[in-house]
Amino acid sequence: MADNPLHGDVGRRTLLQAAFTVPATAALLGATGSEASARTSSTGGDDSRFTIAVLPDTQYLLDEGGSDAEPVRHTLRALLKRDDVVFLAHLGDVTEHGTEREMRTADAVFRTIDGRMPYSVLAGNHDIPGSTDDQRGSTPYSRTFPASRFARMKTFGGMEPKGYNSFHVVKAGGREWLVLALDWRVSDRGLAWAQRVIDDHRTLPVILTTHDLVSADSGRAELSAHGQRLWDGLIRRNDQVFLTLNGHYWPPGRTTLTNDHGNAVHLHITNYQDRYYGGAGMVRFYTFDLDRGVIDVETYSPWLLTRGDTVPETETARLTGDADRFSVEIDFRTRFAAFAPPVLPKPRPASAVLVKDTVAYWRFDAAGLPAAGADGQAVAPGSVARDLTGNGNDLTVQHLNANGAEVLTWSNEHHDTQPAHASLRFGGARNPDRGAILRAAETAPVNRMRFESGYTIETYLKLPEPFEGDHAFMGVLSWEGRSGDAGKTAGWSPEEPTCSLNVSGERFLQFVVYPVPTDADPTSWSHAIPTGRWTHVAVVNDGRRTTMYVDGAKIARNASEESKGISTLGKPFVIGATQFALRYGHGFYGWIGDTRIVSRALRPEQFLTAIR
Repeated sequence: MADNPLHGDVGRRTLLQAAFTVPATAALLGATGSEASARTSSTGGDDSRFTIAVLPDTQYLLDEGGSDAEPVRHTLRALLKRDDVVFLAHLGDVTEHGTEREMRTADAVFRTIDGRMPYSVLAGNHDIPGSTDDQRGSTPYSRTFPASRFARMKTFGGMEPKGYNSFHVVKAGGREWLVLALDWRVSDRGLAWAQRVIDDHRTLPVILTTHDLVSADSGRAELSAHGQRLWDGLIRRNDQVFLTLNGHYWPPGRTTLTNDHGNAVHLHITNYQDRYYGGAGMVRFYTFDLDRGVIDVETYSPWLLTRGDTVPETETARLTGDADRFSVEIDFRTRFAAFAPPVLPKPRPASAVLVKDTVAYWRFDAAGLPAAGADGQAVAPGSVARDLTGNGNDLTVQHLNANGAEVLTWSNEHHDTQPAHASLRFGGARNPDRGAILRAAETAPVNRMRFESGYTIETYLKLPEPFEGDHAFMGVLSWEGRSGDAGKTAGWSPEEPTCSLNVSGERFLQFVVYPVPTDADPTSWSHAIPTGRWTHVAVVNDGRRTTMYVDGAKIARNASEESKGISTLGKPFVIGATQFALRYGHGFYGWIGDTRIVSRALRPEQFLTAIR
C-alpha cells in the first residue's frame, strides 16, 4: 500500500494545497451566492444480524445397519447454545432406509430441540419410497414428522394435506421470512400448494429448501432434472424466492440464476455424507447481516470440534473451501423492494427538529428551497435556501467558475431518517475546477458566531457509486476566510479557513477547526465513508473537545487537543466547498441533505436521525 497522505503534516499540506489551489486567473468569489443501514424492514426492533442453520443428509448416522447418532445430537445441542440461530432447516435424507426403527431414532434425536428451537424437515429419497412423489400415502417418515409435531412452534404455518410439504414464517431482523420445505419429488398438486402459500404471503422473502435441486457433479453447480422442474414451475416466476438450499448430491456447490423479474436467485447445495464419519453432523450457518448487506456462510461439525485427535477429525471439523465458507452480497432492501417496499418515516416539519439553541437549519424540499422542482432539475444561481429557524441565515446559490446547470440539481434522494425527503446533487469536479455553493449573506448572524459554549454541526451526505475522478479534500461545509487573519499561525496553514468539513481522497471525513483561545488546529479524521449510501455526520463540541460521529457512532481519531469555539471572522458560512487562500477550487461531488447547526453539544439521541 502506498504511503498514507493523511499521516503527518507534510502529506496533509501537499494534498490540501493541490486540492484547493486554483489557477492565478481564477476570480476571488466575494459576492453572495436511502442509505442508512436501514434495516430491511420497518417492522420491529430486532437485531439486524441472525443465523439460519442448515443440516443436510444425516442418513449415514441414522442407519439401522450400523451407525452413530451422537454427532447429530451433539449438533442440535450446540445449536441451542447459539443465541443468534433463529431456525434450523434439515434438507432431507434424515435416515438411510426410512424404516420404523430408523425413524424412532430420528424421533429421539430431534426431541433434543423440540419445544426449544423451531425447525423444518423434509423427505429425501432415502426417507420414503424414492420412486414416489409428495402425493404418496402414510410412511414412517410422515408419522414421525406430522403437522402435530410442528404445531407447537410459533414459526409453523402449515402442511400440505399429504404431509410432505410444509412452511414456516420466521421472524428475524425486523421482518418475516417464509421458509418453504418441499418434498424430494414435488407433484403438480404440490407445486400448486406451494404457489398458494407464496400468494398468501406476498410480502415475504422466500427461502426454498428441498432435497434435489442443484448438482455440482460436473465441477460447476447446475440444475438437476427435478431442479429444472422446480425452477420452471415455481421459482423463476416468483420474485420472492431469493435463496434455495438442497442436499442429496455432493460435492457442495452454488450458482446464481436470474429469474423472470431480472433478479438474482442464489442456489446452494450442501451435503457432507461422503466426508469422514458420515459428515459427523456437519452444519452450515447462514448468518444474515442486514446492515452490511451480506449473508456470511460457514460450515463445521460441532461434534468434531470437541475431538480433533486424528487427521480425519482435524481436517473435517471445519471446512474453509470456497464452497463451504463464503459471503453472498445482497442489497436486501433493493432485492425485496418489488414485493415488500420499505415503510419509511414520513417527512418531518422543521418545527419537529428545531431543538433549543438551533442556530440554523437548512433543507432542500419546497419548504426550505422554494425553487425546488422535479428530480434532476437544475437549481439556478440566485436561488435561496431558507434558514427555517427564522434567524436570517438564508443561503444563496452560486456557481464556481464557469459551470453548466448540472453542477447543482435538485434530487428526491434522501437518508431514511432525514426530516426532509429531498437533497441537492452537487456536480463538483477538478481539472477544470467547477462546482456550486450555497453561501450565507454577508450580514448573516451565523458568520460571526463563535460557539464558545459548544456546538453541534450535522449534515447528511452521499458519495456517488462509482466514485469517479479526483475529488481529494473537496469541501462539505465551511466558513470563509483565512486562519492567519484570525491570528492563527501554528496550524497547518494560515491560508486555510478557520473551520471546515472536507472529504479526503481516501474518503476520510476531515473536520478541522481553529479554536478561539488557542493557536492550534485540532483535526478529526473518520474512517473511509461508503459510496452509494447515505451517511449522517455530526460534529459535537462541548466547549472543551470535539467529537465526530458517523451514522451515530463515535469515530476513533477525534482530536485530543482542547478546542473551545470557532474563530469565525464574520465571513460567510458555505455549503458545498472550502476555500484556500480566499479562493474556491472544485466543489463537492455528491449529494447533501438536511444541515443543522446548534449552539450547544447534543447527545446522539438528539441528532436529526432520531425518529420520534
